[in-house]
Amino acid sequence: MNYLNYIEIRADKRFGKPCIKGTRISVYDVLNWLSNGMSKEEIMADFNELNIDMINACLGFAADKEHKLRIAS
Repeated sequence: MNYLNYIEIRADKRFGKPCIKGTRISVYDVLNWLSNGMSKEEIMADFNELNIDMINACLGFAADKEHKLRIAS
């Protein structure tokens, strides 16, 4: 999956935090919900503008960021 199809970083939206395109929902928001035990289905039920691909894109974005941090160390 190419997470860039779903994630954007814009200075005028959420102070430049990576967000899901077309929303003000940040990648951090989604990751936080998942880490606090919400299922993907619960997130989609609460935020009907999200779909499974968008949630997976957040996971892919985080994994890629972690990988790049490890390489830079």
